[in-house]
Amino acid sequence: MESGNKAWDHLTYREKNHRLYLEQKETLDRFLETGAITKAQHDKSLHDLKEKMNEE
Repeated sequence: MESGNKAWDHLTYREKNHRLYLEQKETLDRFLETGAITKAQHDKSLHDLKEKMNEE
């Protein structure tokens, strides 16, 4: 199966998950910086993200 994203093709499952985590965390941080979410929302979402990443 062709992924269409050559930059990700060489990564392991764990490396892909780590990159996805970093991208999601960056998005949450941006939302917090711009006031799109509160600190409490940010912290809960980040906690949930960490929990989810540990499940896989």
